[in-house]
Amino acid sequence: MTVHIADAGVELLPDSSRVMARLFLPGEGYARTGSRAGDIMERIDATTPDELRAEALRILASFGPRDESFPALLRRHAATVAFRAGETPPMDPDHEIVLGAAFTAEYSLEAAALCNPSAVPHPDQSGLEPGQLRLAVALRAIGEGHISSIVFATAVVGPGWVFGPRPMPLVAATVSEGDWTRAHFRESLETEGRLNEVSGAIVRALPAAFMSSQIERAISDVPAELAQRHDTRSDLDVLRTMAWSAYHARFEAWSQLGQRVLLPAASDETNGMEDARFVLFTHDDGRTEYRATYTAYNGQAVAPRLVVSPDLLEFAVHRLTGPAARNKGMALFPRPIGGKMFALTRTDGENTSIARSSDGLFWSDIAVLHRPRLLWEVVQTGNCGSPIETPDGWLVLLHGVGPMRQYSIGAMLLDLEDPTVVRARLREPLLRPPAGASDGYVPNVVYSCGAVLHEGKVWLPYGIAVQRVRVASIDLAELLAAMTPEPLVPAAP
Repeated sequence: MTVHIADAGVELLPDSSRVMARLFLPGEGYARTGSRAGDIMERIDATTPDELRAEALRILASFGPRDESFPALLRRHAATVAFRAGETPPMDPDHEIVLGAAFTAEYSLEAAALCNPSAVPHPDQSGLEPGQLRLAVALRAIGEGHISSIVFATAVVGPGWVFGPRPMPLVAATVSEGDWTRAHFRESLETEGRLNEVSGAIVRALPAAFMSSQIERAISDVPAELAQRHDTRSDLDVLRTMAWSAYHARFEAWSQLGQRVLLPAASDETNGMEDARFVLFTHDDGRTEYRATYTAYNGQAVAPRLVVSPDLLEFAVHRLTGPAARNKGMALFPRPIGGKMFALTRTDGENTSIARSSDGLFWSDIAVLHRPRLLWEVVQTGNCGSPIETPDGWLVLLHGVGPMRQYSIGAMLLDLEDPTVVRARLREPLLRPPAGASDGYVPNVVYSCGAVLHEGKVWLPYGIAVQRVRVASIDLAELLAAMTPEPLVPAAP
């Protein structure tokens, strides 16, 4: 049976004009040169007042219209490097603007691509017509250096899909230290293979619950016999990096969702925050919150991370631990089952598996749900976002990679009470890369990080060629009827 896929007739394209001004330190990170800040400051100090005035006016006229807070940002950046001037009188405003601008650069978040959308119900459902649902859509924005950030858009579905305006200026979150439990910190060290005599002694010195900065007090209490070992410094670097990998990000209340950007903030995500899979999670007590997993990438290694938010205004970022938290592409179920949290994973890199957790942080493997068997998925499979609850079972959208590294999207159905049981599968893909229109940043790819069910239709936003976003809708009843039933046995470990 063929499943009819309806194109929503909308497309979201990367917009290179969506830029943010950020601190820029020339020479930073290059061992041969080091920071060039001192030399730059000397050159600016040697400039005449008239030249500074003219340049300050040019800078504000050219870049100020993007963001009314731009002058304040330049002053902050000037203050960041002003220590190099020693004890000097306060700078005049023109000098301050030019100095700040010398250490500022605009960064285009979507210069390379906009892709891999994840849709969830928006926190605000006011002002809608009957039958409409407002959505929050998280997207992977890829900018200069192939660095990924998490950006947002809004949309309304019913009867069609309409993307909302994408307002400017873009707004970065204020980042502060994260919170830990001693047990979670110890599990993180174990997961990374870094629990030893030194780290163990520091863990024992930590309180049962602590903030990131409190790691320094525990480090200061390391016994001298351990502190003097030749490899202790490396252990301490690991502990500090791990402690600060948990953080809070908060946006100003006046900001609209489409303005907010989650930028890499921890050392393990310096090269990107990739493929966030959001879900509106309902606890057993009825409390709801947004949860998401994303892939942290530091240029060498990847790791799944957890984001928790009550309102998409405040976000808490945590490390995930355990044997099932070791690869890309984790997707959370939207509620506990039998008092436990569940997630789809791909720990081994090619099979779609399922994992379980008591606290949402430590994850244990249970079983492999789906192995690549058909040609369209012969290379590997993985999920396309969190499972969708239906009366017939958990609907799971899958991606499969076939010949020519062509990504397609398929589906399977899991038992509602025992998600290790696969009830049915779709043998043919729902969606393949469109013929003649699949060129882009990464050709021959269709990929999603999360669909929504509304009024009997599955609304599927998806990326094409890791470049741009389109939307399709599928009738749920038609999709379920097209699936081939599977033997009702739990998946194999």
